[in-house]
Amino acid sequence: MPTISDLQSNTARQNVEDAIKKAKENDDYHALLSITEKRALERADAVDSGEVTGRLAGIPFVVKDNYLAYGAPTTAAARILENFNAPLQATAVEKLEAEGAICIGKANLDAFAHGGSTENSAFGPTKNAIDPTKVAGGSSGGSAVVTALDIVPFALGSDTGGSIRQPASFNGVYGIKPTYGMVSRYGVVAMASSTDVMGCFTKTVEDAELVMSVMAGRDEKDMTTLADYFHSTEAEGTYKIGVVKETLTNDVDESVRKVTNEYVQKLKQAGHTVEEVSLPLVKFSLAMYYIIVPAEVSSNLARYDGVRFGRRAENVKTLAELYGRSRDEGFVTENKRRIMIGSYVLSSGYFDAYYLKAQKARTLLIQQFDELFKQYDFLLTPTAPTPAFGMGENVEDPIKMYLSDAMTVPANLTGMPAMSIPAGVSPDGLPIGVQLVAPRKDDAKMLAFAKSVGGVV
Repeated sequence: MPTISDLQSNTARQNVEDAIKKAKENDDYHALLSITEKRALERADAVDSGEVTGRLAGIPFVVKDNYLAYGAPTTAAARILENFNAPLQATAVEKLEAEGAICIGKANLDAFAHGGSTENSAFGPTKNAIDPTKVAGGSSGGSAVVTALDIVPFALGSDTGGSIRQPASFNGVYGIKPTYGMVSRYGVVAMASSTDVMGCFTKTVEDAELVMSVMAGRDEKDMTTLADYFHSTEAEGTYKIGVVKETLTNDVDESVRKVTNEYVQKLKQAGHTVEEVSLPLVKFSLAMYYIIVPAEVSSNLARYDGVRFGRRAENVKTLAELYGRSRDEGFVTENKRRIMIGSYVLSSGYFDAYYLKAQKARTLLIQQFDELFKQYDFLLTPTAPTPAFGMGENVEDPIKMYLSDAMTVPANLTGMPAMSIPAGVSPDGLPIGVQLVAPRKDDAKMLAFAKSVGGVV
């Protein structure tokens, strides 16, 4: 398990060549959509010559393929962007490269980040790093798998409703979702603009702290970004943690409940105060999410029309046919489903009944979290209600697939930082994570606490 500090004693070229070799050896997992070998080696030589320096000099990493990055097309795992070469790079990628990090490839995902298993990729699913018969989780499944397989010490993902934390749980790595606005969204293909956040996967909390410290801070190209408040710290004394009882019902897999309860005992043995708390609106958060997010999805996907960029239908006679066929051929089924849901809840006669009501409920959910955080430092839940499920198991049942995000969407709706910590395994050896949620801007405190307690990586 090479960490960032382990690799800093090597030459950049050695690190990049080793990472690319591992990526090719593990091609069967289909975690990467492309390898940016030529550009990565050029950057490695620039680091080794002293031309490029920084805190991450010579460290290889992977980006989810909805981040605009040079060296390969940015597809968002969708046919409509199959050959789209980005004219710029995402701010997060620019910041990492400014510190000497080297992107070696683009990771697979659910098309446009719509999904929880990476089975919705237009280019084929990614296999779970521990059990290839299981899903990788999603939508950042490829990034989780390349981290779990030790191809790179860290990988970037995006998290709109759990797309970093859930695959982190399924593959036994750390997954960090920061406070909304801590990391710039500029240069990342938009899914839902009020809940999208940029984070990372790592094998250690120390690596996560370093990567997040590099990416954090205001960006004039993203007006939602916050001034840089993130400063790595150490845990001080003992903390008060609330375990959300609504997330540990009998509907949750028995092995997940067992691992979560064992983690609670670990916290108590470390001297922390752990109490059961109630968040009544949590049970409605998934309903809120699947009204608000598809509404934003339908708006954000309107730009993909086959005219300005991306794939364009051929042999068409009218503009309407161009739009229709380009989108029909370029979007997967789940993209179309979310566009239709979003268009419906925003339509005349239904806006008040669905969208407006969901936004009001979202405000009440934020208030419930804020009240609990007056008494507790952190909240604890399982990351997902089950370990990784079988490939193809939930493909025909969208509701069952959506339920895999039941624990993670509240942190996105409220803008609060959260992370998945590898906490144990199921009886058949599948990883299980627990989720830590903190008040807004307490990202560093959350990571320091997780570091002090540890996981099972």
